[in-house]
Amino acid sequence: MALAIFDLDETLIGGDCASLWSEQMARLGWVDKESFMRKNDELMAAYSAGELAMEDYMAFSLEPMAGRTPEEVDHLVEPWVEDFIEPIIFSDACTAIANHRAAGDRILVISASGTHLVKAIAARIGIDEVLGIELEVKHGVYSGATTGVLTYREGKVTRLMEWLEAEGETLDGASFYSDSRNDLHLLKRVDHPHVVNPDPVLREHAEKAGWPIHRWS
Repeated sequence: MALAIFDLDETLIGGDCASLWSEQMARLGWVDKESFMRKNDELMAAYSAGELAMEDYMAFSLEPMAGRTPEEVDHLVEPWVEDFIEPIIFSDACTAIANHRAAGDRILVISASGTHLVKAIAARIGIDEVLGIELEVKHGVYSGATTGVLTYREGKVTRLMEWLEAEGETLDGASFYSDSRNDLHLLKRVDHPHVVNPDPVLREHAEKAGWPIHRWS
C-alpha cells in the first residue's frame, strides 16, 4: 500500500496547535498570558521565516509542563481538542484523507509539534499513526525536555526513514501534504508532493516544480 502523509498545523487544521495550547496553558493559569504569548509569537515568527531553532521553542513551550504527569496533561488536552481544535479542522483535509483511505493508502501524520498534542488531534480526525516531537518523562512526570530526533525540517525525513524501516514500508507512490517551506526536505522525497495553503516560499517552489497547490478551508 502507498503512504499518504500529512503535516498537521495549517495543513489539517487552520491554526498552529502549539500556539493554541500555549493560550490554553494561560487559561489554566500555568503561565502569564501577556509575556508568554509575546515570546511564543516571536518564536513562531521565526518558524514562519524558516529561521527557528526548534530546540529553543520546545524548551520554552514545555517549561510550564515540567513536573506534571502525562496523565494530567492528557486529561486536559482531550477537551481542549474538542473545544478549540475540532472547529478548525479543514473539511477539505477530511475529504483528502477519506479519498486516500478509500484507495487503500496508509495514513500518517508527521508534525513538528509535541506528541501530547499531535496524537490527540490526529485521533479526533480518525488517524492512529503519528510522528511528532517526543517529550521526555522522568520519574513519571514531564521533565520539560524532548527526546530523540525532532520532527522538524531534515528531522522529519530522519524520523520517517526510521519509521519506514521499522514498519517494513517504503516511499514508493507516497504522497505528502504540507503548507510550509520547512517541509521542503520531505516534499522533495515523495512521488506525489502536495502543497496546502502554502507560504510564499513554498508556493514559488511548487509553481516552478509543477506541484499541485490546494486551497483548503
